[in-house]
Amino acid sequence: MRVDVLVAEIGSTTTVVNAFTGLHTSEPDFLGQGQAPTTVLEGDVTIGLTGAIDDLKANLGVSELTWDEMHATSSAAGGLKMTVHGLVYDMTVKAAREAALGAGAVIRDVTAGRMKERHVKKVMSIRPNIILLAGGVDYGEEETILDNAELLAQLELDVPIIYAGNKAIQEEVKEILEDGGKQVFIVDNVYPNIDEFNILPTRKVIQRVFEEHIVHAPGMSRIKELITGPMMPTPGAVMEASQHLYNYIGDLVTLDVGGATTDVHSVTEGSTEIRDMLISPEPREKRTVEGDLGVYVNAVNLVEMIGQDLIEKELGGSFGQILAERQPIPKSADEVKFIEILTREAVNIAVDRHVGQLKDLYGPTGRIKVAEGKDLTRVKWIIGTGGALTRLQAGSEILSNLRKERSKKLLPPLKAEVLIDYDYIMASMGVMSQRFPEAALKLMLKSMDQGEEILQEREDK
Repeated sequence: MRVDVLVAEIGSTTTVVNAFTGLHTSEPDFLGQGQAPTTVLEGDVTIGLTGAIDDLKANLGVSELTWDEMHATSSAAGGLKMTVHGLVYDMTVKAAREAALGAGAVIRDVTAGRMKERHVKKVMSIRPNIILLAGGVDYGEEETILDNAELLAQLELDVPIIYAGNKAIQEEVKEILEDGGKQVFIVDNVYPNIDEFNILPTRKVIQRVFEEHIVHAPGMSRIKELITGPMMPTPGAVMEASQHLYNYIGDLVTLDVGGATTDVHSVTEGSTEIRDMLISPEPREKRTVEGDLGVYVNAVNLVEMIGQDLIEKELGGSFGQILAERQPIPKSADEVKFIEILTREAVNIAVDRHVGQLKDLYGPTGRIKVAEGKDLTRVKWIIGTGGALTRLQAGSEILSNLRKERSKKLLPPLKAEVLIDYDYIMASMGVMSQRFPEAALKLMLKSMDQGEEILQEREDK
């Protein structure tokens, strides 16, 4: 059997492959999916990929499978590690951090202002895949940024550095870093003017650097040899898919619950009322990653957050054996129920950390109400993806409970509708949208509850 595109999603705990055909026609088709445990610990992630392809062949009922193109996403071995270094935390550092997170990075360290030797030592211990240097509005502060460039140039690390700061000193920064033997990528300033974010150019370059230069895990170099199309960090691919959907269906938030992290991706400007109350700007596209909320890797942590008594009451008995013998892919009904409980907690905590809130401040003129953080009150769609939400019967109910009419937290409204990515293909569609944008949109909507209706409305227009 031959297919147009095979997309491999190499996760921290599970490797998934999705097969697609008809991508050059008006009726693209998702053929099927295979999955297997990711094999980082075995020393070669291609073992897990082969297992997932074998599972796909079994699901399709074929003995041979070939493809015209292979695309891939990866978050294996901890994902895309980055450090971010800016000038003022609430300004350029925040903008740079948002650009990195939106691209699918895991931020391991953030510094604001002039870097010191202890900061350099920490970067050395982290050994990031990419370093992002920013700072200053255009034609503003220069000395601190140049000093930071001097320190980073001395790092005994072979790591690419992206500069996305004050454009007046781009050439000087480039010369300093290149004299230190570093590969340098110059991008437009992430914070060119006060209260103005410009994070998309940096995000695109991070993804390109990842695709061209990063090997995450044992065997990833062999994976790259197999790939004929794009490769992206999995979280960045989910953000790309969310942005692609936003362009058609409007304001949304995507929840991606995985074995190692729970990610929240929101694409919304927020309401005009709240925007006028914000004490600092927020990007339209925002991603937060919660590394302590993975339902497999961090199961023990989630159990402590929920409380053992509450879990035992809901499960109807002890779960000690389930916790001790848990596998990346649950099998029994009790294991599935246990993951459902953890997923509900992970979703609630992750959204609570992602969303902004209203606050009362007191000044010379009395009390004033302000807003801080991301506003989700204009969100029309709450989308669930990832291994947990797409496979749990309670996935839709878990996401429905996020909606609130009016509260201090700037949560999605009651009228927001829930969509589940039942085919579990959003990450695949994010990377595939680079080559097949129309097919990717149709396939995503077909994967969701009301997708066929939305597609029909689109065609009627």
